[in-house]
Amino acid sequence: MAVTVFIRYQLDPFKRAMFEEYARRWLIIIPRCGGDLVGYWMPHEGTNNIASALISFESLAAYESYRARLRTDSESMANFGFAEENKFILAEERTFLRQVTA
Repeated sequence: MAVTVFIRYQLDPFKRAMFEEYARRWLIIIPRCGGDLVGYWMPHEGTNNIASALISFESLAAYESYRARLRTDSESMANFGFAEENKFILAEERTFLRQVTA
């Protein structure tokens, strides 16, 4: 069963540009490590501190393999470090979704 991970980020609204740089890096890293990246979304109108991402996988096992690859990828680890060092992500929530089909 295919799954899609919905990631909801609560951002420091004064560091949105840093989050956007972080998200742009994932556009390359995630597909290379096995995720089917649907995309990242930045606040545009209204709430200025919520961003999101959607990444699909063939199965939960594929997701676990992807997570293992992220931990051994130097660019991935550098991007995690960039976020931790600059503290622009205040909270992160992951929800695992399955698509409704006929």
